[in-house]
Amino acid sequence: MSGGYFSNAGVFLIQTVFGMYILAVLLRLLLQIVRADFYNPFSQFLVKITNPVLVPLRRVIPGLFGVDLASVLLLLALQMVKLALIGLLIDQGWHLSGLLLLAAADLLSLLLNVFLFSILIQVILSWVRPGEHNPLTALLYNLNEPLLAPARRILPPISGLDLSPIVVLVALQLASMLVVAPLSDLGRAFALG
Repeated sequence: MSGGYFSNAGVFLIQTVFGMYILAVLLRLLLQIVRADFYNPFSQFLVKITNPVLVPLRRVIPGLFGVDLASVLLLLALQMVKLALIGLLIDQGWHLSGLLLLAAADLLSLLLNVFLFSILIQVILSWVRPGEHNPLTALLYNLNEPLLAPARRILPPISGLDLSPIVVLVALQLASMLVVAPLSDLGRAFALG
């Protein structure tokens, strides 16, 4: 009985520690892609906690078409290690191909959730403190605008009310249902089969 408690605690710790660092690396990668202000205090925090791992990796793994491949490979490796450690704790073996698919599905799910929550936070901030400029608002705008601008072309503001976040949130949920869920199921089938 007590073994289950310890394995649950171990799974929680692994998910928390790895999850927080994976989120930090993913946010740094996204902020690089959208060319956000790296003098922003939040950006500086992300740079400081991810540099010890990313700087040595970048010496070996170059970028490609403006995408930091070192960050992408680090994300995949961290997610695979996280899943493998959890598998060890719960006595579950994984096949490498399935582990890779599961890691990709989990990262894609995290990416969609980052956009989902960042858009929700941006919308709430626009209601609570409209027009106020702070470092978080600027980063959220930089991060979300590549998704919201095309949605505004599809559904322009109506009477001054911007409904583009609704379009993007619906699209993110559909992507989660139609892309992430099948990829995750396929990964589980390969990992356990």
